[in-house]
Amino acid sequence: MDRKKELKQLYKETPVEAGIYLIKNTENGKLFVGSTRNLKTLNGVKFTLENGGHTNKGLVQDWKEYGKDAFTFEVLEVLKKKEDPYFNEKEELGKLEEKWLTEMQPFGERGYN
Repeated sequence: MDRKKELKQLYKETPVEAGIYLIKNTENGKLFVGSTRNLKTLNGVKFTLENGGHTNKGLVQDWKEYGKDAFTFEVLEVLKKKEDPYFNEKEELGKLEEKWLTEMQPFGERGYN
């Protein structure tokens, strides 16, 4: 029981980081680039895919067809927060996502975006 408490405390102490992630279908090579204000929520993304609740229906369809083992998750970049009082995390995360969408080009036959 103590181990469970330790793990819970460790989870709470882990800093919340925003960033950009990549989901790759290893069977057909298609990519999905996404962003989140909390990278700890990637397990939640997997959960929504498992249950068909993800907003990207093409990705959900392929998840069902190929199975979860055909997909990899990778953090592409963690958003560097600035001490500037005018720093807008949501806005900066959007810019970072656009950068990765431009670089990875996960559109049409290449991806799910």
